[in-house]
Amino acid sequence: MLESYGTSDPGCVRTNNEDFFLLAPALGLYLVADGMGGAQAGEQASRIAAETVAEYIYNNSDAPKAEALVDAFQLANQRVLAAASEDASLEGMGTTLVAAYEDGDSVVVASVGDSRAYAFVGENLIAITEDQTWVQEVGRRLGLDEESLRMHPMRHVLTMAVGVGTPMRVHSYTLDPVPGTQFLLCSDGLHGVVDAAAIAETLNNGRSLEAKCHSLVETARRAGGPDNITAVLLRAV
Repeated sequence: MLESYGTSDPGCVRTNNEDFFLLAPALGLYLVADGMGGAQAGEQASRIAAETVAEYIYNNSDAPKAEALVDAFQLANQRVLAAASEDASLEGMGTTLVAAYEDGDSVVVASVGDSRAYAFVGENLIAITEDQTWVQEVGRRLGLDEESLRMHPMRHVLTMAVGVGTPMRVHSYTLDPVPGTQFLLCSDGLHGVVDAAAIAETLNNGRSLEAKCHSLVETARRAGGPDNITAVLLRAV
């Protein structure tokens, strides 16, 4: 069983919030989506993707969890693509997506794009997901050093997103958390601004999940808050 809390903030630069998060403890489902696209398209993409995943999980609760979550992501991709094809103002929209889905004592995590899932065990922050970005999938394989990657003009380019096209690659992971393990699902408005040490320090204190979430958001805002900031915290009990 997972305790949960989530919050989202537009940040210090943007007036709109294209992030969307969902907490559905009755389904055992928790997710974060970071939309992209002109006008209101990003908000539409993230909402459509999140609601599609929840709908699919609700209608297929008896299916194997890992398969169901991946299938839900694929349906979300189809729905976002369909919405964009039907409305010219939504053309080019897409979204990242990261979700955690309870499977008995295990937790299934799936991701597309660069929204991340972390596990915090003991005093260790562990990245669960792997970014689908130019930096991760191209730059590092070319042997570029971290400083070059940090400043590279392609550093923000995604190699995969929901609603961008087909086929879509979904990364999937199954974990067996011990009681007390915390999971953080977040958009790059958090992990791209706040370093791992600061995230770990926040998760390591004894405050509530709510207090920790708000602290993470405020830390990102103090660092300039250049993007929308979303954090969902889970704790195995």
